[in-house]
Amino acid sequence: MTHPLLDLAPLTAAHFAAVERRVAALLATEQDVVIMQGEALLPLEGCIRGAAHPGSTALNVVTGPYGQTFGNWLRDCGAEVVDLEVPFHAAVTAEQIDRALTEHPEIDFVSLVHAEAATGNTNPVAAIGEVVRRHGALFMLDAVASVAAEPLLVDAWGVDLCVIGAQKAMGGPAGVSAVSVSARAWERIAANPKAPRHSYLSLLDWKQRWIDAGRRALPHAPAQLEMLALEACVERIDAEGLEAVTARHASAAAATRAGAVALGGVTPYVQEAADAAPVATTLRAPEGVDASELVAKALAADPSLPLIAGGGALAATMIRVNHYGVDATRGVVQSSLAALGAALGEHGIAVDLEGARRAVSETW
Repeated sequence: MTHPLLDLAPLTAAHFAAVERRVAALLATEQDVVIMQGEALLPLEGCIRGAAHPGSTALNVVTGPYGQTFGNWLRDCGAEVVDLEVPFHAAVTAEQIDRALTEHPEIDFVSLVHAEAATGNTNPVAAIGEVVRRHGALFMLDAVASVAAEPLLVDAWGVDLCVIGAQKAMGGPAGVSAVSVSARAWERIAANPKAPRHSYLSLLDWKQRWIDAGRRALPHAPAQLEMLALEACVERIDAEGLEAVTARHASAAAATRAGAVALGGVTPYVQEAADAAPVATTLRAPEGVDASELVAKALAADPSLPLIAGGGALAATMIRVNHYGVDATRGVVQSSLAALGAALGEHGIAVDLEGARRAVSETW
């Protein structure tokens, strides 16, 4: 008995290359795009281990937990690391980046997360890219949460290494990711004797065995289901229109923030609306109320709602409304806030459910 998800014809090199081209168009780049056969941590670590080495100095911008992870990898590679730590309730500014690069002219690599779904903030990459380019450093961007949720212009912004994943605003699976690589980045990785070679982390392997060889033969069997899902994600974005998709995410973020304020009991975690990411709205739980317990109560009636408590130390105080992909709709936002309001009511906290509903409708 045949099965559509199991009895698949092999993915051809031509098909694989065609998906690469569609991803490149999504990123507005003419750089090489490498599709990695794993979750986005794979290319993120591959980029850092390829570009960082003893003798290099990196500016690592920390606006959430992924920035902390990048710093650990950079140090493990032997690089000197200058951490620019920003409160998780805010965004970094281009001026802060400029000051750090001016104070440390030896910096030759900058790592930054575009949107932090874990903390709900987003960073002004266009302005930051201009600053990094002026100082001559290589610029790596984690755009896993921002791709398809807000503008992402890799070439125009001077991004040398841009990593994306399919699992958030693109609405796909977590098992496939991609990275765009500039000519400068390829030169740096090739010149690094410590860069992974003959390794699953190796970008150089993909360049030598796939790109430089004319994309005629894949270096290994691709993950067919994930590749087809990535292609389907891009097709769905193209059908709706990228501007419409990003507008939908912006509306979801604005409506969630306005609805939460009108609801009462919770407050936006990211202080300035301009710094709030379009993929997730983070909220502070009321004083004395455990966020994890509140989320559990909210999900009791409908486990499908995109509500989650913060990770790690934030689990007791932060609530995340993950309005991305198929959940970036007015109905999901309304339902999430209604469930959250009901849970707050169970804790004896006064809320305005009608006010929240009205705020969402008016803001959307």
